[in-house]
Amino acid sequence: MKSIKNPDKRTWTDLVKRPTNFYEDIEQTVASIFKEIQAKSDVAVSKYSNLFDGVNLKSFEVSKEEIAEAIDQIPSELKSAISLAKSNIERFHEAQKTEKIEVETTKGVFCWKEKRAIQKIGLYIPGGSAPLFSTVLMLAIPAKIAGCQEITLCSPPDKSGKINPAILYAASLCGVTKILKIGGIQAIAAMTFGTETIEKVYKIFGPGNQFVTVAKQFATKFGVAIDMPAGPSELLVFADESANPSFVAADLLSQAEHGSDSQVILVSTSQQIIDTVSVEIKKQIKVLPRLEIAQKAIANSKLILVQTDEIALELINEYAPEHFIICAKNENFFINGIQNAGSVFIGNYAPESAGDYASGTNHTLPTNGFAKNYEGVNLDSFLKSMTFQKITSEGIQNIGKAIEIMAEAEGLQAHKNAVTLRLNELQNATK
Repeated sequence: MKSIKNPDKRTWTDLVKRPTNFYEDIEQTVASIFKEIQAKSDVAVSKYSNLFDGVNLKSFEVSKEEIAEAIDQIPSELKSAISLAKSNIERFHEAQKTEKIEVETTKGVFCWKEKRAIQKIGLYIPGGSAPLFSTVLMLAIPAKIAGCQEITLCSPPDKSGKINPAILYAASLCGVTKILKIGGIQAIAAMTFGTETIEKVYKIFGPGNQFVTVAKQFATKFGVAIDMPAGPSELLVFADESANPSFVAADLLSQAEHGSDSQVILVSTSQQIIDTVSVEIKKQIKVLPRLEIAQKAIANSKLILVQTDEIALELINEYAPEHFIICAKNENFFINGIQNAGSVFIGNYAPESAGDYASGTNHTLPTNGFAKNYEGVNLDSFLKSMTFQKITSEGIQNIGKAIEIMAEAEGLQAHKNAVTLRLNELQNATK
């Protein structure tokens, strides 16, 4: 990790840059595949599944028999762990339900807001070296609570044409309505346009590599919403003398092992903590099965020494981390002052891994600085608000004149007439 001492504020723009860039050639590749799938449907999906995943499938949909087989393969210990995580995720997201908001803004004018589920959603679940079955829980559970009618899940198959059993088990457990063996750009395009065998969806959720991230953003050009423009995983830890250096190192490595383009940052007011954590990272990384991936991520990562908590907080808000861990004596200063972060973990015993799996919060979060203007996935991500208004004869008389004056001032005579006709009718009725 690169060690940086008391960086000049003028260098912060470069300091907070992520190691990932979305190049034009990726966008061109995405556009080309989208165009072909839009024109040739399942034929094109098969072509790119064969090209990128090395499989030639007769059917994309996972059968009931395959799901049953996968369920039998899952050890009971893992099933129990998933059950605990599912319970906590359900509890946290159920608590996010809100009641209808109704206001009588003027006598006889009733306005209210209600939420409705997005009917058709698509979930993208990576299935490569780290099949993220936990992401199935994070996305399918709130979708089910929200009342989404169709939940389509796409995940890339292995060379034998199968999806990881844990992904299938989690999907079955959480009420996914259709599971498809499709990965990458072609999965996002298929859910965007719909094909002979794949339903078009209204909103796409889920993480992925740079190609999937760009494909999701490209999908918005065709009227499909996405959860957020998320990219490679990242973590920032603030640690002072009260932190446990071995815990901090373990947390940093937990995100570094996600992918070679992940980034982890340690910000501290203590040189001793930085030095000790650095030693711990070198020790712990040696025993990781994903050593090579973690090493590449660590090469993109930073240890930053600052003079005060105030400078640290300002820098952290500028970085806007996906995950933010606070290990500090003055933790309330950071809790109250953090403005830009996807999810916050407080204290020596709150590892980021807890949020990834079983504490109950959602782990689908904004990266690459988007925590400045995006929130992580939550129950409302699967809902949309609709406003209603009911206006009585008394109500239109109370606000009608104001509407007429405003419409006329904007030069919109038909708008004015729509009110005038009603007011005239009411006036004539009283004669």
